[in-house]
Amino acid sequence: MYKKRLLLPFILILFAFILTGCTIFDNTSTHEVQQLLQDEGTKSQQETVKKSETDSLTINYIDVGQGDSIFVQTPSGKTILIDAGTPEMGSKVVNYIKSRGINKIDILIGTHPHNDHIGGIVEVIKTFKIVKFYMPKVTTTTRTFEEVLKAAKSKGLSINVAKAGVVIDLGDGIIAKMLAPNSSHYEDLNNYSAVVKITYGNTSFLFTGDAGEQSEKEMLSEGYNLKADVLKIGHHGSSSASTWAFLKAVHPKYAVISCGKYNDYGHPHKETMKKLRSLGIIVYRTDECGTVIAVSDGKTINFNVEPGDYLSGSEIKR
Repeated sequence: MYKKRLLLPFILILFAFILTGCTIFDNTSTHEVQQLLQDEGTKSQQETVKKSETDSLTINYIDVGQGDSIFVQTPSGKTILIDAGTPEMGSKVVNYIKSRGINKIDILIGTHPHNDHIGGIVEVIKTFKIVKFYMPKVTTTTRTFEEVLKAAKSKGLSINVAKAGVVIDLGDGIIAKMLAPNSSHYEDLNNYSAVVKITYGNTSFLFTGDAGEQSEKEMLSEGYNLKADVLKIGHHGSSSASTWAFLKAVHPKYAVISCGKYNDYGHPHKETMKKLRSLGIIVYRTDECGTVIAVSDGKTINFNVEPGDYLSGSEIKR
C-alpha cells in the first residue's frame, strides 16, 4: 500500500505532463479523419497463406499467450498494431513485425491499460517509429501504465484519445472506425477498451479488446453497424463479454480467440463457447493454433490454420 501511495502521485503528474506538455493527449473530434501518407508496399515473408498479400489486407492475431496483439498490414504497406501483450511478450511482437520487413507503425492502439494488452507496447515504442498512438482517456496506478507513459514521453509521442467516433482512412479503400468506448467513466477498466472495426471492400473485422457487457450494450444502443465477418472475441472468451445480443448483431462467420494455453482463468469460458457453437461461428484460437493470420482481398477471407474446437479452457486436458 505504501508503494502504491508513492506511485499514484508520480503517475498523475506524469500523465498531466503528457496531457499538457510537448507530448499531449490530443482531444480528437468526434469524426476525426486521418489520411496517412502513402508508403511503399512491403512483400510478406509469411508463406503460410498462399494468396498474394500485395493487394490484400493481412490481419495477424499474434500468439502472445494470455493477452492480445493484432498486427494489420494494408495493401500499400500501412500498418496498425492493436495491443502488444504483456511486457514479457514485447520482444516477440517486435521480432514478429521486424520479420515482415517493417520499421514503422502508422497506428498504434493500446485498447485499455491492462498489463496483458499494453505491457509489450513499451518495447514497440522503443523499437519502431510510431506515427500516431491512441489510448482511452483513463489512468491507472500500475507500473506497466507508468512505463508506457515514460516510453511515449521519451519519443515525444502524443497520446490521442481512443473513443467512439474516431475514423481513420488508411487508403486502399480501407476504413478503421472506433465504436467504443462510448462513456467517460466505467467501474471496470475492461469497458474502456477501444473497439475498432476495419472494413476493406465487402469484408470487415471487429476488434474488441476486453470490452464487456456494458460496452456491448452501449454499442448496441448507439445503433452502430456492428456487422463483421471476423470477430476478435472480447476478453479472451470470458463469459463477461460476448452477450447473445452482441453476437447476433455482429453476426460473424469467424471468431478469433486470443488466450494462453492452460491459462489460470479457464479462458475461453464454457458459456462463450456454447454460444459460438450454437450460432455456427467458426472458431480460431491462439491457444490451439498459435498465431492466426487472416488475409482479405476485399471479397473473400482466407486463414493460415485450420479452425479450433469449442472446448472451454477448463475442459482442455493438460
